[in-house]
Amino acid sequence: MTGPRPDPAALYPEVAAHGSLAAALRAVAAGGLDAVPLSSPEDEPLFDASAATTLPHREPLRISAWRFERRWHIRGEDPFQSLAVLHGETDDLAQVARAVRAWHDGESLENIHRAAPFARPTGRFEVPDLHPGRLVESEWQGMLREAAELEYPWAPAYRSLIETAYAEPALRALYPFTSHWALRFSTTTRPWLTVVGPCLDASGEGDFGVGRGFIGRDLGEFATAREAVAAALTHLPAGLDQVALGTEPR
Repeated sequence: MTGPRPDPAALYPEVAAHGSLAAALRAVAAGGLDAVPLSSPEDEPLFDASAATTLPHREPLRISAWRFERRWHIRGEDPFQSLAVLHGETDDLAQVARAVRAWHDGESLENIHRAAPFARPTGRFEVPDLHPGRLVESEWQGMLREAAELEYPWAPAYRSLIETAYAEPALRALYPFTSHWALRFSTTTRPWLTVVGPCLDASGEGDFGVGRGFIGRDLGEFATAREAVAAALTHLPAGLDQVALGTEPR
């Protein structure tokens, strides 16, 4: 049972002393963020802040504070798909300030990580020109990184499914996405997906399923990811075009 929410001033005394998370970040940076547009919302000034960037292919960096434990979370997204390319958690506000500065200045994701080690690239890479093929590869790389870092009991089976699907050129050419950890495919990128082909899933018992619908297994259950992916390939429509940008249909 969750206990009473701690007093924000007790969790974040330096933030409370400055009146907002944005002001506390400026203070800890000691002038290093003076040129960075940085703000906190009026309704949650102690818990949230947003830092602008000089790059048009980045959204403002979002900084949020945990409510029951002293910790800050950052999330950096691209504006087209609204997917995270950078994230991380830390209890060190000075590191958050360094990540804010590097994100604002347009440093590469790797250089942001060097400046603030808690800020980790998600595996997705930035695609300023919105080339659909590179967005497809970026999403696969994000999915592979996520699968490699999962610690759930079913993570090894899920990881095997993602890696095996990626190894197949016909599936690797499609835009991958997940819903409730089931692997699906699209012929358009986010934000407007066009679902194609079967759905694959991995269970906690280590077996795999293929189905026409969401987390269905009407196309078979298999002992290995290789068998499941092979079955999925036989149910891909013929003559698929290259993936297109997922723009709003007219």
